[in-house]
Amino acid sequence: MSQMVRIALDAMGGDHGPAVVVAGAELALARHPESEFLFFGNAAVVGPILARHPALKSASRLVHAEVAVRMEDKPSQALRRGRRKSSMWLAIEAVKKKEADIVVSAGNTGALMAMSKFELKTLAGIERPAIAALWPTLRGESIVLDVGASIGADAEHLVDLAVMGAATARILFGVDCPTVGLLNIGVEEVKGLEPVREAGRILRERQPSGLEYLGFVEGDDIGMGKVDVVVTEGFAGNIALKTAEGTARQLAEYLRSAMSRSLGARIGYLFARSAFREVRERMDPRRVNGGVFLGLNGIVIKSHGGTDAEGFAAAIELGYGVVRDELLARITAALGRPGKEPQAALRGAAS
Repeated sequence: MSQMVRIALDAMGGDHGPAVVVAGAELALARHPESEFLFFGNAAVVGPILARHPALKSASRLVHAEVAVRMEDKPSQALRRGRRKSSMWLAIEAVKKKEADIVVSAGNTGALMAMSKFELKTLAGIERPAIAALWPTLRGESIVLDVGASIGADAEHLVDLAVMGAATARILFGVDCPTVGLLNIGVEEVKGLEPVREAGRILRERQPSGLEYLGFVEGDDIGMGKVDVVVTEGFAGNIALKTAEGTARQLAEYLRSAMSRSLGARIGYLFARSAFREVRERMDPRRVNGGVFLGLNGIVIKSHGGTDAEGFAAAIELGYGVVRDELLARITAALGRPGKEPQAALRGAAS
């Protein structure tokens, strides 16, 4: 597959704005030369930064946007202020118009989801999109969804999440039949909320192709990597994600404090620093930065708002990979519903 992957970037999104977005795009371009970038943002701000990266500038186009969605904006405020004129809206619109294959933003999550759903619409039969996140585990990585797109879920929505998550795992992990578990307060079938128990019953009886349902999993099973895909509704998923991030920072601080407590500890650190470096890298959220919005008629990648250039590059690379592997078409096929054609076909039709 030799076609370029066209990537729309919300240059004003995130805590650090264009500086991180441009630097991250340059890193991603160096790793994936078959990329083209559309930057959407204030030209007076983004232009001078982009000019300092000539290789990236030659592979990019800058589109002026007069409004930037603020991180503190409520989704309704963002829609009122930024509809048709914000950097976030215009980047999403580029995907809708087939000018770009994906959009990547580190901006306000609620606003990004609201605008994406408004502009791109959902796949047939999918009422609410979900955010799927890569989660570091003792076995490698798992996919956890939903980690914050919406609160609450009925049984059928959880089943759809299982199917979409499994399709994503097949692509990202190269697993023919990913294992799937429903997050619950216990592994016994009588425990948990009714929608979760009902979703478990449906998955056992239907046995959807392309996945192996293993039953309920508990919170401590996520980090163990018990299953390839963990399914939950967005409220619990977001709490689990933020708890894991906080615990990782807490453990890193404990290690840092312990290693500087005495001369002996500092000497010991010198001998073990390669091991500590490996632990730090495994726990570094930049390694798995980027969540995929699943269930939309388009690919949207959400980067962590506080990420650095390396983290934003990781989010771009995640999007690059799912476009190359035609995730959207495969999810549509897995759901057994009409939807978009594969990205390659779209590019051919547009050219």
